Amino acid sequence: MFVPYLLLVAVVVPSVVPWGLDMTGSLLAGTVLALVVLFASSLIPAVRVLEGAAVREMLDDPAPGATFGPTGSMRVRLRSSAMFALHVLTGGVVSWLTIALPMAVAFSFGGPISGSIDLGGSVVVVPPGWASAWIPAVLAAGLVGLVYLVAGSGALLRRAAAALLGLPPAERIALLERRTERLAERNRLARELHDSVGHALSVVTLQAGAARRTLHRDPAVAERSLLAIEDSARAALDDLDHVLGLLREEAAGTAPQAGLDQLGALLSATEMAGTVVRAEVSGDFAGVPPVVSREAYRILQECLTNALRHAGRVPVAVRVSAGQRRLDLAVTNPVSGPETGTRGSGGRGLRGMAERVDVLRGDLRAGRANGNWEVAVSLPWGENTGREKTVGENVVEEKAMGERA
Repeated sequence: MFVPYLLLVAVVVPSVVPWGLDMTGSLLAGTVLALVVLFASSLIPAVRVLEGAAVREMLDDPAPGATFGPTGSMRVRLRSSAMFALHVLTGGVVSWLTIALPMAVAFSFGGPISGSIDLGGSVVVVPPGWASAWIPAVLAAGLVGLVYLVAGSGALLRRAAAALLGLPPAERIALLERRTERLAERNRLARELHDSVGHALSVVTLQAGAARRTLHRDPAVAERSLLAIEDSARAALDDLDHVLGLLREEAAGTAPQAGLDQLGALLSATEMAGTVVRAEVSGDFAGVPPVVSREAYRILQECLTNALRHAGRVPVAVRVSAGQRRLDLAVTNPVSGPETGTRGSGGRGLRGMAERVDVLRGDLRAGRANGNWEVAVSLPWGENTGREKTVGENVVEEKAMGERA
């Protein structure tokens, strides 16, 4: 990047300045003009983008989160201009030394023999013999110093980039908060898709198998299975449309999320898949906050999905109890097979439930008990929301489930 400004100083300006100026004056005028052009060009947005790419690639991104390009902040422009000027000038000096010093070393070896050193048209007279033998040695040592100079220049530019282009502490904190919010929202949407669409697909799979087996033997049962497939697919489409609306940041046209007021429909859909559900519901759901109601519904939905997917058509006991400031859930179903296993690609279901419970500062237990798989959840609300828990603490028995998700 130094070459255009060097040409301006050494070629363009001396050829067009008034004849009254000698070469020294021409070079001085060219240097001043080059510095002005250097500052002006550093304010161009495209130059700031190029400088940002160079800083990130050559200096290992010393200012994470810094943005380059058009900006309305004069402070950012001036600091970027200072970094650009430092980059160009330092790079120019180092580049000139890496070209000139090796040539000088090569030419200097003839000095002690001939008594002169030819530096590209400029002859330097030196004493012949051992009296000038130190010159090649000093220049050769300068090559070693040049290596350290290059490394030091890189370190200097990196520190300067961090100081000039780095975000202030307040902006860095704000940037991290925005990233955290986006990550939390992405995880929430992933849970919604996993729980809602996953449940619907599990029901569709079971009902499709039942319809295939009874299509010719009992058309009425096959028709009920197809109706269940239709209802589950329609519900999955509604949930998918809701999530896509959130991704597009559409405020209108998205359906509200299901809550405990739709628990009866959820249990009916599960029973239509061929699973016997024994439900024990107590308490008034009208006093449950909407967010607790939605999360409880998704937890129950995931529990029923896991029972269908991993245990098959076994009886499932569901208990829901709404108290004054606490909602208790319990889902139990028989399981068979070894009590320990190696986790494969599953685990998203229990992990998603743990995250939901963790957000509400509740308690989650999941594991085997007397030949049954049991998930017990307690969700508080209002004051005294309970102690905070981490996701890892919530699923203390997750590994015992093996392939169960």
